Amino acid sequence: MTPTKHYEITEEKKHYLTLLAQSFPTIADASTEIINLEAIMHLPKGTEHFLADLHGESEAFQHVLKNASGNIKRKVNELFGNELRESEKKELCTLIYYPDRKLELVKAAEPDIDDWYHITIHQLVRIARDVSSKYTRSKVRKSLPEDFSYIIEELLHERPDDMNKAAYVNVIVDTIIETRRADDFISALCVVIQRLAIDQLHILGDIFDRGSGAHIIMDTLRQYHSWDIQWGNHDILWMGASAGNRACICNVLRLSLRYANMATLEEGYGINLVPLATFALDTYGDDPCEEFMPKLMKDTKIDEKTLQLTAKMHKAITILQFKEEARIFSRRPEWGMQDRMLLGTIDQERRVCVIDGKDYEMRSCHFPTVDPADPNKLTPEEELLMQKLTHSFIVCEKLRKHIRAIFSHGCMFNVCNSNLLFHASVPLNDDGTLREVEVYGNNYVGKELFHQIGMVVRSAFQNDTEEDERKYAIDYFLYLWCGKDSPLFNKSKMATFERYFLTDKEMYKEEKGAYFKLRDNEQVCDRILDAFEVKGTNRHIINGHVPVHASKGENPIKANGKLMVIDGGFSEAYHSETGIAGYTLVYHSRGFQLVQHEPFTSAADAILRGTDIKSTTQIVEMSAHRMLVADTDKGDELREQVADLKMLLYAYRHGILKESRQ
Repeated sequence: MTPTKHYEITEEKKHYLTLLAQSFPTIADASTEIINLEAIMHLPKGTEHFLADLHGESEAFQHVLKNASGNIKRKVNELFGNELRESEKKELCTLIYYPDRKLELVKAAEPDIDDWYHITIHQLVRIARDVSSKYTRSKVRKSLPEDFSYIIEELLHERPDDMNKAAYVNVIVDTIIETRRADDFISALCVVIQRLAIDQLHILGDIFDRGSGAHIIMDTLRQYHSWDIQWGNHDILWMGASAGNRACICNVLRLSLRYANMATLEEGYGINLVPLATFALDTYGDDPCEEFMPKLMKDTKIDEKTLQLTAKMHKAITILQFKEEARIFSRRPEWGMQDRMLLGTIDQERRVCVIDGKDYEMRSCHFPTVDPADPNKLTPEEELLMQKLTHSFIVCEKLRKHIRAIFSHGCMFNVCNSNLLFHASVPLNDDGTLREVEVYGNNYVGKELFHQIGMVVRSAFQNDTEEDERKYAIDYFLYLWCGKDSPLFNKSKMATFERYFLTDKEMYKEEKGAYFKLRDNEQVCDRILDAFEVKGTNRHIINGHVPVHASKGENPIKANGKLMVIDGGFSEAYHSETGIAGYTLVYHSRGFQLVQHEPFTSAADAILRGTDIKSTTQIVEMSAHRMLVADTDKGDELREQVADLKMLLYAYRHGILKESRQ
């Protein structure tokens, strides 16, 4: 028999135990909770799903979410093996992903729908039983839809080989069909399978820009059961726009116009672009704006008149961006970014740009709003336009809700189950040591740097922030977007001006920071992991931001397995460059699986033809034993709770506290 542990209960501990006793007022209550927590620790570890760089591609994102990066298909293959033909397994998977829309097609084509219902419900229950097996009944119960909670719970927890209950189960299914509730029941069960296939979703940044559905992604995430986000540079840009940073607003608009994607702005957030269109036509009506023709995706349909207007709006907001950025760089000289104030380097008469004493030929030189004597000054019309645009972003309640969700579910980094998650990089010196970066007058490195950045970002939205501090915080969004030592950028410069206006392509180069040059070095990765206090024998860095050029043989696994780059590559703009549609990562109880995706066609195609994202799974690291909850961060939390409850039992049994029997 294990000897009773003696506890020295100080007044401070007694105060804590008194509070704990409110939740567990008796020995029986505390003992029951200890038994429950100990049992939970011996369940298999929940599956974690890692996605990055979604870039507004809502349809592809939702499909990957529904199929859990192939995890559901893997479950179906394991359960049914040779019992079902490949076509039948494909149909079953599609039903799970898109139950309502698939049911319509099935009912139109199936001659004996009742028989199909009976077979399919039993198949779905079998899958649901498997995916729910690693959770407690309580957790499963909380995930069930209210209408069918009792029925699904009964079906999940009856043994399929128990002959005494076979008739009972069959009657339940028959009654569901007879009462014409089969469609609703199947839809509910499919949602439960999707919900239980993934325990925790990690978004490693960049929800916004390029694609047209960032607002749809955010609406989806706000309803998702458990997720976190590590802020990306494009997220920070939209956060800055919502805070009223005018340079960020210009960048958001420029990127949207560059890809002819106004849907997120106009339809998603109700941003009024009419003032910008009017200004652009008045100012650049005779300018062909060739450098500003939008990059069109293959499915984008746009007429010539709209194309021309988009190009003019694109140029108008780009010039405004350079002016607004210059104003911030001027009032923040400590950032050392005055060299990016390039409107002042234009010699309009000679049609050249003079940088570091050297002339660079310009593609065009039509700048009706740029005064050579004061190039960064806004015209009265530009000032009025910026006021209107800023007001639209600040008062947009839906954008505010989405930014609040990003705040409540995220930060600059996360350490979870021995994995360090962040979007882009950690600033390093050329020798691989952590680089000091100034934030509001103080220098920080590593974990403390990321923490301080997060504090500054949050202060931009807090009403009790000092005025000077709040102004700095709002300006700081721009540094995070394009500053040399920003963990979210980490390049020598953002060559936006050069790419639009200069003919010399050498000027387009953006030299990457030391992190990107040294991230394949295992010692450097270990140094970063140590700096962020990541524990465990199998530690990893997981980030996105930079597309992996798989077509050129680049490996997403770096530093002898210490670093995994999972840029989602969802954005169509990257597909020709990378040769794939990026990577996602699944971390289940048996280890890591990296999933390489080919471009997604459409949800409609998936439903009609049963097509899925074609994926190649690479086993990155498999555990010698099946990982349990006890092996995770949650296990550490539960052990602490058990220790506290045992101390409470001691206090009850030794008369230090009295039980509250009600």
